[in-house]
Amino acid sequence: MYARSTTVRGTPEAMDDGITYVRDKVMPAIAQMDGCVGLSMLADRETGACVVTTSWADVDSMHRSAGGVIAMRRKAAEIMHGEAEVQEWEIAVLHRRHGTHNGACARVIRTQVDPRGMDRMLDAFRMSIVPRLEELPGFVGCSLMIDRTSGRCATSVTYDSRNSMAEAEPMGRALREEFTSRTGAETTEVAVYDVIIAALRVPETV
Repeated sequence: MYARSTTVRGTPEAMDDGITYVRDKVMPAIAQMDGCVGLSMLADRETGACVVTTSWADVDSMHRSAGGVIAMRRKAAEIMHGEAEVQEWEIAVLHRRHGTHNGACARVIRTQVDPRGMDRMLDAFRMSIVPRLEELPGFVGCSLMIDRTSGRCATSVTYDSRNSMAEAEPMGRALREEFTSRTGAETTEVAVYDVIIAALRVPETV
């Protein structure tokens, strides 16, 4: 399974208009494209940043869709008063305890690893990190997306509420530090978002 993420660092005042556009225009159009298996949207209303991720059955369908989303991406960035940053990923790990609901939020951790150590990093995440994430208060699910060529990774951990996320943070931080120490990964960004849309039909991959 593969994914394309579009990050827009816009303005807080334009966030609601951006959400409306993605939900009413982008999502229905994407759903009609061959090989699409869903869309998610994360948003930080305080900073104006959002991440829209589309998922695809295979890398070919993701690449075929590229031309069809350019205009929508440009329009979304214009509405939110920001620039769009696009990245393509392999969905290496996806695990859900249950579905999301209103009030759900996610912590997204971006890391950089040596591409030569990618498989070792994935084994460590699947075998050591995922079972312990299950123990965190309010845990809903997690995903790990990777770029094998560059070594870029994006981990998303979803919680049922901001209160649960805050309660889990000391344990989550300890897990991140242990993981980066074991794998040699470098954390490049940690960000918190509200889960606005969670309409991915990607099967679990653990």
